[in-house]
Amino acid sequence: MKCKINRNAAKKIKQWLAEDGEEGQMLRVFVSEFHGNHAHYDLTLDYPKEHDEIVHTDKEIDVLMDSREDFLDGVWIQYFYIPTEGFKITNSSKGHPPHIH
Repeated sequence: MKCKINRNAAKKIKQWLAEDGEEGQMLRVFVSEFHGNHAHYDLTLDYPKEHDEIVHTDKEIDVLMDSREDFLDGVWIQYFYIPTEGFKITNSSKGHPPHIH
């Protein structure tokens, strides 16, 4: 599985892990909703589970992804400050429209 994280998102995620993360917790990206041919994604801090794959990113952040969920492979986690501050998680390989939260 693959996951990309932009520089702004990496900074926010590392801050989140340092401030709110407990020992052994990692970033998890997961599918929060399905809409026919695409999905919406969300982030949380979590512990590894049985079907997880730990995906290593070039931003030195390991991401938990459920290996049974095809829509997760290829997600791109971005963080923007404008026009609205927040994470944007997309997966262009799955024809997914942008979802900002």
